[in-house]
Amino acid sequence: MPSSRIARLSKFGGLAARIAGNMLVDGVKQVSRGEKPNRQDLLLTPNNIEQFANKLATLRGAAMKLGQMISMDAGELLSPELSALLARLRADAEPMPHKQLVQLLKTSWGENWLDSFSHFDLRPFAAASIGQVHKATLANGQALAVKVQYPGVRKSIESDVDNVARLLKMSRLLPQHVDISPLLEATKQQLQNEADYQLEAEHVATFQRHLLDSPFNMPYVHSSLSNTDVLVMDYVDGIAIEQTNNLPQLERNKIISDLLDLMLKELFSFKLMQTDPNFANYVYDKNSKRIGLLDFGATRKIPSHTSDGYLALINAGINQDSESAVIAAKQIGFFDDTIQPEYLNEVMKIFDLACEPLRRDEDYDFASSNLATRVRDVALNIKNFQSEWHTPPVDALFIHRKIGGLYLLASNLKAKVNVRQLMQAYL
Repeated sequence: MPSSRIARLSKFGGLAARIAGNMLVDGVKQVSRGEKPNRQDLLLTPNNIEQFANKLATLRGAAMKLGQMISMDAGELLSPELSALLARLRADAEPMPHKQLVQLLKTSWGENWLDSFSHFDLRPFAAASIGQVHKATLANGQALAVKVQYPGVRKSIESDVDNVARLLKMSRLLPQHVDISPLLEATKQQLQNEADYQLEAEHVATFQRHLLDSPFNMPYVHSSLSNTDVLVMDYVDGIAIEQTNNLPQLERNKIISDLLDLMLKELFSFKLMQTDPNFANYVYDKNSKRIGLLDFGATRKIPSHTSDGYLALINAGINQDSESAVIAAKQIGFFDDTIQPEYLNEVMKIFDLACEPLRRDEDYDFASSNLATRVRDVALNIKNFQSEWHTPPVDALFIHRKIGGLYLLASNLKAKVNVRQLMQAYL
């Protein structure tokens, strides 16, 4: 795995050169057939997108994390071919070589690092964008999950984000007038936080205090073995959360109800949210019927004005009070007073649709609902208002990412939940 800034930059440079070469060859072919080449069509060929996805998966770190966020957040707005290619970034990353892993463990724990364990599996059971996870056992028999960060991740975040941004700008998928620099800076800070395992350990401790006597299993952090690059926690056992789709209906309903209730607490009570909706962040213990929470790297503080704005927006959506909904959306930062009325109308249609499960004081059937499709259809109309596009509120992007992930899980589990009842405590 390339860890130095120069090595990673050269990988991006080589990728850009190959994509440019592919565009030139494909353009010449089109001209020879009497066709007029379209720059964007030449760029977004399956071959180019596959090379882009493969390179991000190899680089891992912030580069792969950004690719994951693009592929998941875009959802049905992407073509099926593009979605399939980018889906690789949501699968396991390539693990680091054993030699690189052992050197990192020696740096963290010393030459005799194995003395702390009765067993340590050098093969990771999970490998993601920022680090990989190993099973280990202490002398007392305690099973552990050891999260090891890829070398050079923190140092490469700024350059990786800038390089991915350059490739996105080259694609011209965004209007030229849209300034994404505030979003890029916020993304860099968020990724720096995710790469700080000591900060993640603090988030675990905070959630443990919040979730006493809750339906969740929380891992205990072994502080004496943890540092910025290595996070050691108790191993939380259970089946993958998506494998609960064959459990009885009431049990599946309870799983989604508990996760939605937790999200509302995060947004309105804790004002601290784990914003990564990856299904791999949850497991389920069929014996205790408790959900295991595994990862807190993407935890983000929610400003009070954002939390209050969403509460006002939801209240307005439930009561179908369009005037109050516009005021609340402005408070969150979605638009200002200069917005075109036609564009405002399209944006507010999306908010109104999103509140549909909250307006019904009855179980909402996530599987039979076509809500995601209806939201997508309205969102596609926004393409006609590119002059109105601007950088969205950063906190809102992460909140919506979490909401979207839970909606997808609820749909996969065919859950039926009275969401209005869960929200009642905050109305």
